Amino acid sequence: MSPSSLVHRITVRNPIVSLAAYVSARGGRGLEIARALDPSEIVAIVTESGLRGRGGAGFPTGRKWETVLAYRSESLPATVVVNGAEGEPGTIKDRHILTTNPYQVLEGALIAARAVSATDVVIGIKQKETATLVAVRAAISEVVAAGWADGVSIHVCEGPDEYLFGEETALLEVIDGRLPFPRIAPPWRRGVIEVTEGGEDANPASNVSSRVEMAGSSDAPPALVNNVETMANVAHILARGADWFRTEGTAESPGTFVCTVTGDTVVAGVGELIAGTTLRDAIEWIGGGCAPGRSVKAVLAGVSNKVITAELLDTPITYEDMRSLGVGPGSAGFIVFDDRADMVGVAAGVARFLATESCGQCTPCKQDGEAIAVSLGSLAANRALTEDVNLVDRRLQTVATGARCFLASQQQVAVGSIVDAFPDEFIAHLGKSVDAVTPALIVELLAVSEAGATWDDRHRAKQPDWSFDTDWNGQSPADRFRDQLAASPVEV
Repeated sequence: MSPSSLVHRITVRNPIVSLAAYVSARGGRGLEIARALDPSEIVAIVTESGLRGRGGAGFPTGRKWETVLAYRSESLPATVVVNGAEGEPGTIKDRHILTTNPYQVLEGALIAARAVSATDVVIGIKQKETATLVAVRAAISEVVAAGWADGVSIHVCEGPDEYLFGEETALLEVIDGRLPFPRIAPPWRRGVIEVTEGGEDANPASNVSSRVEMAGSSDAPPALVNNVETMANVAHILARGADWFRTEGTAESPGTFVCTVTGDTVVAGVGELIAGTTLRDAIEWIGGGCAPGRSVKAVLAGVSNKVITAELLDTPITYEDMRSLGVGPGSAGFIVFDDRADMVGVAAGVARFLATESCGQCTPCKQDGEAIAVSLGSLAANRALTEDVNLVDRRLQTVATGARCFLASQQQVAVGSIVDAFPDEFIAHLGKSVDAVTPALIVELLAVSEAGATWDDRHRAKQPDWSFDTDWNGQSPADRFRDQLAASPVEV
């Protein structure tokens, strides 16, 4: 790693372990300034900063806040949700931020609450992330005791391990006590504080199953959902101003990206880079580059984007530059594969992860996804026939039919791009002219250090119904939990 090349706007050189330490480092000034402003003035500052959501899609943060504010309810307060349900393969930056300085995230969330007239903040974190939960709960206690919350209740929602917990509507489902199954909610889902059949408010952190209202169908306001890194930036933008935020980065992508670099690199790590830094430099500065004598063959920016091939490594990490390649920064988690990597094995690993994590509400997503994963697994093992390759091509065209969330499209985008970028490797496996390989372990990242990355290898035993039974019974999660879904008052 090259420390001199990294910046520290929202990352810290040493963990901040108390509110007093945070305040001594200028923390809290953003909330103090926000309290002297009207909600519309806060939203204007965030809009002028050009901050875009750091959860993957890159939607303009100010525009989202403006929309939520415009649709506020006269009878019910809004809820701010901080999405810390991180599970994208290759990224750990949100957990890093929450464990090293949770105070800035809470400050940003309280600023957001003032901006959209919310009385509740809910932070979604996976139940297994014990260190993160301890750090966040301790910080909440200090913030509340110091009077920062000022009438705003702050809750932690402990969620399941499933990848879909991080999908926005599925996260809201979990907060309201249901399973992590995405819902169709154009243009947004109302709640978290929902209207029950009796007309009373539901506790956003409770297990009460209340009726979910969609935009335009009730007096309930839309929930404001932003991810951890986004909220951390908000605290500093209010403290220092929109112009300060734009002093780094580009016009369309101001600020920084907190990146995770893993894979075939000398070290694995998390680092904050100015937007516009090239992917090649990110790999060198955070991951130490490839081992001596090796070179980068491909990079996966999680499982939501097209594969990035070696000739594109000098692309700046910005929304505009990566968009021109048909990819995006995603959650800025970059898995590096060197020249020894078998890309058929990588495609099989991506397909297996997505097929396993599909909830099965949309039949093509689950069935086509499983078929793709099985065929690519056979191809990697040199057991495939021509019809298996043809099946992959056909199912990639239909897997996203009728999909209610983006997971099925990820099969098309990520797997399809690997097939297109490395056709000779697929031909070689079909002809058995190369050694057989097992699907690459494309799963959630548990930890990073100079010793390397720790991956959730338990996922290899996860069945498509989300169980860890020895044998798969052929069910999808939607089949397995059918009774619970049928009992839910939510329209599916």
